[in-house]
Amino acid sequence: MSHEIIISNELSISQKQVSTTVTLLDEGATIPFISRYRKEMTGSLDEVQITAIRDRIQQLRDLDKRKEAVLKSIQDQGKLTPELEALVLGAETMSSLEDIYLPYKPKRRTRAMIAREKGLQSLADFLLEQNSGDIESQAEQFLNEELGVNNIEEAFAGARDIIAEVIAENAEVRARVRKVFLEKGDFVSRVVPGKEEAALKYKDYFEWSEALDKAPSHRVLAMRRGEKEELLYLDIAVDEDLVIPKIDAIYIKGKNDASKQVELALYDGYKRLLKPSMETEIRVLTRQRADEEAIKVFADNVRQLLLGAPLGQKRLLAIDPGFRTGCKTVVLDAQGNLLENTAIFPHTGAGGVAEAERTVKHLVSKYDIEAIAIGNGTAGRETEDFVRKLGIANVTIVMVNESGASIYSASEVARDEFPDQDVTVRGAVSIGRRLMDPLAELVKIDPKSIGVGQYQHDVDQNKLQSALDDTVMSCVNAVGVELNTASKQILSYISGLGPALAQQIVNYRKENGPFSSRRELKKVPRLGDKAFEQAAGFLRIRNAKHPLDASAVHPERYALVEQMAKDLGVGVIELMKEEQLRKQIDLKKYISEEVGLPTLNDIIAELAKPGLDPREQFEAFSFTEGVNSISDLKVGMKLPGIVTNITNFGAFVDIGVHQDGLVHLSQLSNHFVSDPHEIVKVQQQVMVTVTEVDEKRSRIALSMKTEEKAAPRKRTERREEKAPETDMAAKLAALKGMFK
Repeated sequence: MSHEIIISNELSISQKQVSTTVTLLDEGATIPFISRYRKEMTGSLDEVQITAIRDRIQQLRDLDKRKEAVLKSIQDQGKLTPELEALVLGAETMSSLEDIYLPYKPKRRTRAMIAREKGLQSLADFLLEQNSGDIESQAEQFLNEELGVNNIEEAFAGARDIIAEVIAENAEVRARVRKVFLEKGDFVSRVVPGKEEAALKYKDYFEWSEALDKAPSHRVLAMRRGEKEELLYLDIAVDEDLVIPKIDAIYIKGKNDASKQVELALYDGYKRLLKPSMETEIRVLTRQRADEEAIKVFADNVRQLLLGAPLGQKRLLAIDPGFRTGCKTVVLDAQGNLLENTAIFPHTGAGGVAEAERTVKHLVSKYDIEAIAIGNGTAGRETEDFVRKLGIANVTIVMVNESGASIYSASEVARDEFPDQDVTVRGAVSIGRRLMDPLAELVKIDPKSIGVGQYQHDVDQNKLQSALDDTVMSCVNAVGVELNTASKQILSYISGLGPALAQQIVNYRKENGPFSSRRELKKVPRLGDKAFEQAAGFLRIRNAKHPLDASAVHPERYALVEQMAKDLGVGVIELMKEEQLRKQIDLKKYISEEVGLPTLNDIIAELAKPGLDPREQFEAFSFTEGVNSISDLKVGMKLPGIVTNITNFGAFVDIGVHQDGLVHLSQLSNHFVSDPHEIVKVQQQVMVTVTEVDEKRSRIALSMKTEEKAAPRKRTERREEKAPETDMAAKLAALKGMFK
């Protein structure tokens, strides 16, 4: 069966859609470009479907490469038969392929190998037949002192070693046992004796057992971390009574003396070879599943954060708060350029407060400030209170999540942007810019450092990076970027560009001034026709000579739009401005082999709102006045908050007390919730009720239930909450589940 047919069946789409998409990907087209500008070719597949095709075709190609290597290895051993070759070529998964290859896989010298060297293979074959008769007289034929077979028992022991290995390496046996492990196995966790005190954060896992197929990713990752830190023992447990009969059914043919020898070998093979091998394999598989789920959570959160509502181009005062060292304060113009920086000390006594008041009011007046951004870290709420009490009219005051600002301030990117400023100034600039445009600023920071996710440092880092690259590219291209002001970091995520071409664009801009048209991109060194095709539609130029350069209409369709305008006797600008003119267009008239209704509808929508930002409108938010620390909280309080992080077990909400509270999964809604993302998203403004406060452990329990008083959570509901770390991610977990 061809790869295209396999993927077509798995994703329930046509073989033609798969084939066309694979061809486009192989030609270097990006996922955003294909989903946006090649709808007629793919049948309007979206980014999720295209990503699934890309990942699955790579899996199948990797499987093909492995099959080639396996066949060559077996052939080099002189053991390849037509039947074995058919088995290898017919393997549908990597695990089934490895099961077939296992008996032929080069390995260290085993007990079975030693037994074969002693000439006991024929005795093993005889016993496996399990015919009635005197097996001892048969064994006597293999006694050989020179080879080390001194008595009958040694002969039987060697034969059993051979049988044990044969059984443990049998593909059908492994498939059956694997199924039992996955469906009936348990994670069993216990604390390492003597380390109870050091392992307190893993207290829930001191004596813990949970079904493999039910354990959520955050608990799997928590137990694995505890094991890695040598604080927990973690085992895979399966009832032998569920496994042995599955193997017996294949190998035990009777109840004679030979059968008894095979039974002994079977049990030994399971305990010594098959069970450890399965445990290792299941550990890898469950780790992969947990990783995929954690990565999906992380990627979803990053997407929501990147697509947070932008304040837009406003003149800003940005403050990075601090107590003893003061608050670094910067002024940014509407384009985010640094105009002035200073430090204020509103928390160090009367003199400092008075001077800070004068400084802030002076800067607001001098630069006609429109908004003030305040970091939400140490002294954030206190600084917000100080600024609000100044009573500055017509200025929006916003608390900004500063996670990752310190990472940015010490980065090479920040040093390139502000070589003459210290890290405190760079951090304050980052806080201000992420209020203006979260996407443009956050792409400068490693996504793993921006404060969302679930055990992201524990998962497969290559898969995590791949998922994050997909997510960031998707977000950047969905929004589009202004070609003449975009940083090289955000340009590098534009379809078809990458870091090298992004730098070339920035260099060209510096040397030649702003781009006047998209076509001018072709003058950028090393930016060829293919890169232009992929990138042009996602780049915007305000006030360009051609009005469509500010839109998402691709240059390859400019002639089509111009023909529409010409047919109506107007110019392109008039067509964009007048809805009544656009309503007169008969789209069917413009259908061709290359352009169908999906693209035509996209063009009309873009003409109506050229370059429309898909992100939500910015809404100002403020925390409850007077609630600045955990000690100010009381059970029953209703407070506004901002969702900062989403995990499988609930959502974390900033209520302005320097410690996020947890809205457990069971408290997100009055009805049952299986996925927190169905209810909340990162940066969403919510109302919560305080249900529990634990100052000693800095834990706050919250509820979003609409009842007047949220019921306290039961003890058993807290297992997820106590996972040792919640610092946090599509990557298509549901679709990937089909590929195993």
